[in-house]
Amino acid sequence: MRHTLPIAPQFYVTAPQPCPYLEGRMERKLFTALQGENADKLNDSLSQQGFRRSQNVLYRPSCAECSACLSARIDVSEFRPSRSQRRTMNRNEDLDRRATSPWASEEQYELFRTYLDSRHADGGMADMDVFEFAAMIEETPIRSRVVEYADQNGGALVGVSLTDVLADGLSMVYSFYAPDSPKRSMGTYMILDHIKIAQEADLPYVYLGYWVPGSQKMGYKSKFSGLEVYIGGSWQKMKDPGSFNADMHPLSTDPIAEQVANIHLPDTRPTR
Repeated sequence: MRHTLPIAPQFYVTAPQPCPYLEGRMERKLFTALQGENADKLNDSLSQQGFRRSQNVLYRPSCAECSACLSARIDVSEFRPSRSQRRTMNRNEDLDRRATSPWASEEQYELFRTYLDSRHADGGMADMDVFEFAAMIEETPIRSRVVEYADQNGGALVGVSLTDVLADGLSMVYSFYAPDSPKRSMGTYMILDHIKIAQEADLPYVYLGYWVPGSQKMGYKSKFSGLEVYIGGSWQKMKDPGSFNADMHPLSTDPIAEQVANIHLPDTRPTR
């Protein structure tokens, strides 16, 4: 099925497949290609409307009877670390951060495989080989960075985030880390460090991907102050995570044609 706007890009819908977050449900995505000389502008614009990037594709959940998945971001100006988060930052003071161009390495892939085998052995990425991993890291038409975290003592890689630099923030596209150091809370720490990077760069937001009420995998995201979720066509402050639910309803999602018609595209006309 294809739906088009009067001007490019074109939007498509995936076939339904099992939801990775909520058992017994089916997911469907609305997506478009990310390419051409205006890729940065398109990525910026659609990221602000709840889309996420995967290589050269931008996508947003568009499930027929479920609207549980909510795009989430942290308003850096509103963030205040909790006592637990301050302890996490202190526990990881022995790590070095290095930001590089999006280039895959064998060390990254080894850590990625260890992470998947421990945390997501039955997930959609479980069979990803080294070539597919390299494509995930390197196939980006926009400004992206690989942010690595390494132990100062032995130099071992303990965490990696593929991060896009947007006009209004940082988007953590995909992160993975050593699963044998749970006291580090690396998933939380990498978000905390990206908040620090955004503050230093005077960028207002850190985009975290999707938060799903009822999904234990996503529960940690709601523990960050300053969190906003994209719902009903706008970003709203999350005041109480418990006020959201994952109930299904046949009218949860607008028709695809209506969704596409309401997408705002960037002005790509040449300036004089």
